[in-house]
Amino acid sequence: MAVSPHAFPPRKRRPSAGAFVSPKLADINLVKSLLSLSQEISSFKPFQCLLKRNSVSAINKSKLLSILFDELIKNPASVFFSPSTLLCFEEMYIVLQRIKTLLEDCSNGSKMWMLMQIQVLSNNFHELTLELSTLLDIFPFKEIELSQDVEELVVLVRRLCGKSKPVVDPGDVFLRREVLTMLDRIEKEIVPDQLKLKKVIEDLGLRDGSSCREEIESLQDEIQNQVDEKSKSDIVSLIGLVRYANCVLFGSSTASKPDHRRQKSTSDLTIPADFRCPITLELMRDPVVVATGQTYDRESINLWIESGHSTCPKTGQTLIHTNLIPNRALRNLIAMWCREQGIPFETVGNNEKVNSVKGTKAAFEATKMTVSFLVNKLSGSQTMEAANGVVYELRALSKTDSDSRACIAEAGAIPTLVRYLGSSVGLEHPNLQVNAVTTILNLSILEANKTRIVETDGALNGVIEVLRSGATWEAKGNAAATIFSLSGIHAYRKGLGRKTRVIKGLLDLAKDGPTSSQKDALVAILNLAGDRETVGRLVEGGVIQTVSGVMDELPEEAVTILEAVTRRGGLAAIAAAFNIIKKLGVILREGSDNGRESAAATLVTMCRKGGPEMVAELAVIPGIERIIWEVMGGGTARGRRKAATLLRILRRWAAGLDLDTNNVVDSSDMITMTVGTSRTILQA
Repeated sequence: MAVSPHAFPPRKRRPSAGAFVSPKLADINLVKSLLSLSQEISSFKPFQCLLKRNSVSAINKSKLLSILFDELIKNPASVFFSPSTLLCFEEMYIVLQRIKTLLEDCSNGSKMWMLMQIQVLSNNFHELTLELSTLLDIFPFKEIELSQDVEELVVLVRRLCGKSKPVVDPGDVFLRREVLTMLDRIEKEIVPDQLKLKKVIEDLGLRDGSSCREEIESLQDEIQNQVDEKSKSDIVSLIGLVRYANCVLFGSSTASKPDHRRQKSTSDLTIPADFRCPITLELMRDPVVVATGQTYDRESINLWIESGHSTCPKTGQTLIHTNLIPNRALRNLIAMWCREQGIPFETVGNNEKVNSVKGTKAAFEATKMTVSFLVNKLSGSQTMEAANGVVYELRALSKTDSDSRACIAEAGAIPTLVRYLGSSVGLEHPNLQVNAVTTILNLSILEANKTRIVETDGALNGVIEVLRSGATWEAKGNAAATIFSLSGIHAYRKGLGRKTRVIKGLLDLAKDGPTSSQKDALVAILNLAGDRETVGRLVEGGVIQTVSGVMDELPEEAVTILEAVTRRGGLAAIAAAFNIIKKLGVILREGSDNGRESAAATLVTMCRKGGPEMVAELAVIPGIERIIWEVMGGGTARGRRKAATLLRILRRWAAGLDLDTNNVVDSSDMITMTVGTSRTILQA
């Protein structure tokens, strides 16, 4: 399947001069390449905001040179170059390549950062003009037959290049000074003058909310092009300024549009097991290695650690440090696979690019000002449509970083958001309900905000109401994800597990919802199943039947929950799971390594606790010993160990011996807790 070029972002990093090479073509083919290149440069539109004169000069010179190359092609008899002439044209090709790249970078890149680098970029244009002048000085007029008009044109271009000087428009210099002054005042907690801010933003060509969001994305991309930390921090400050300007000047111009980013282009594909995060079971975008040597997606493991866990989710070992080391080899393999499948791939989320950079006082104060403006505007909203626009902006801001999440909660946004969680709001304004619950979900990532949410009157009940009767599946799924996030604190996990509405809401969503919402519900159920008392309520509520119903579609998630429930749920859970034994046999035979591991562990628990009847049901599965041998020969270390135990139980049963009911749990046993809500949060 052909992939649209728009599926992948344009190149942002500017290559060094040494990265350009001549095409090593002979005579007429080289001239044709020069004509094509000069025409490409000529097709650029002059810059409208910054570096106008520089761009016009470069484009016009290329237009004139294209006439020279066209003349040479029309007179092929003259295109037999000496080595020195060939070298001159090859060097000219390199210079034109660099001019084109500079124009592309300035066109595609951040306008704010271009303004900050205005003098450097102007010097770059000037240096390329001087190099072109040098090549035209040695141009072999005597060797090449040109018409008089074309020869005079080349002389004109040479004269223009020779007179070139670095040019920075005084208006650009003034605009740069205004931006720096504004950042300095923000750092001193002085709110920018709205008229001056509007003038600056408009002079940069940012005329609406959409262009501001594109500018923020360009600044986030630019961070990756910088080496020194000061430049990265300066860009973070600029992001804060543009984000503030977007909210104050353009408000919610596109806020009421539904958000479809939860839809995954990989949903219809079978993702290789090695490319899936053990936590979310989704395609990894930024794989990293933790202290135990296990690989996870950065976003997922960050959430796991931020939720207060100090162990490796897969092995249960204590993490001796929380450093995350990029697994670049695996990331490259994933990127190659995505391209082969024709789906876009982003190696690192934009938020991660910013979060990895040390924040600045200006950026923090800009965030506080943005939040204060939005919360005050929300409190004074006269209509639901106006409120939806503001809540959408809070939702977007709450995705960005911990500072934003802290500022939003500290500004008192949570009690106001609670107003929009009710069923009446969902029926008439479903987008508003989705935006409100998703904002609360994003806020809950921050540990301190979990307590704020639980202690805010009506917040938890509002989330539960959305879970039970939300207007859309997205609202219900994000409510389930919020339950998961809050249950990261042990005391809240026990409290949530005691609420019948939570248990029923999660089970209903897991049973009836679309796949994405089912996953949100299942990971929340799994987290609640960490409490033995809650497992009993889950079993009473029908968790075994629910898991059985989704096992064909979501085998790994289902069998992981089943393992947790059978381990902690006692004989009632074992008895309820009796009819699933054959399905577990199918997963042992056909499932992924992680699925087979959990299936083997579940069967070991059921056979040990459930007695001979359980083993007899397992033994009638055709070829079960061969299936177990296959698991013992491959897969995870824990899966092989569990399979060996299961085979021993089967053989003892066949020999009429006791089933080895002691040592029910291996000392190194650890159920992988599937913390899938990180996926939901970062798409929210």
